[in-house]
Amino acid sequence: GCIGALDGTHIPACVPMHMQDRFRGRKKFQSQNVLAAVDFDLRFLYVLAGWEGSAHDSYVLQDALSRTNGLKIPEGKYFLADAGYAARPGVLPPYRGTRYHLKEYKGAREPENPKELFNLRHSSLRTTIERAFGALKNRFRIFKCQPFFPLKTQVKIVMACCALHNWIIEDGPDVYVYDDAAWYAALPRSVRNRTDMHQENLSWAKKRDDTAKKMWEDKVGQTVP
Repeated sequence: GCIGALDGTHIPACVPMHMQDRFRGRKKFQSQNVLAAVDFDLRFLYVLAGWEGSAHDSYVLQDALSRTNGLKIPEGKYFLADAGYAARPGVLPPYRGTRYHLKEYKGAREPENPKELFNLRHSSLRTTIERAFGALKNRFRIFKCQPFFPLKTQVKIVMACCALHNWIIEDGPDVYVYDDAAWYAALPRSVRNRTDMHQENLSWAKKRDDTAKKMWEDKVGQTVP
């Protein structure tokens, strides 16, 4: 079953002149592309920092999965990911080209088919990673600007702050974590021109289809052909 959500986020980085082009991300400033996986209690389960800001998110994920001490996803379990990733073992994105963000379903705009219902529920759960990133950046103001430390130290700072975040949220309610997931879904988002170059894994694309059909059947009380 689903054990959390994963995504990448850009954190300002300070690098030498000869490295600046590689570290210039889609928002035109030098940054680290940081991949993280979180559970539904907003705890960071895995963090990979240090990739240059221009790196494609799918390459960062592939690196995380291929490392000896990298991201290990138990058999039969999976993380939710956004549409920039392809369906693959352990990673389940929403349907592309179908309404997704919570604000698109406001008012009477109910899901009209299995794909829309799947995307709506996927979106409501995947906000977990947005909330975790938001809490991390609001708590540790060093992520608001380019830190003047060696890059290796900047990477260690990201890892240390994620560990501190986990320790803090174990202690009770957190003023930096907002409970209203819809608030996060309504935030303006940067355009992501980063569709995963990998083809979708057919068995996991089918798993998404089967899940969507079951959700729809449970909702409307009729079998989907």
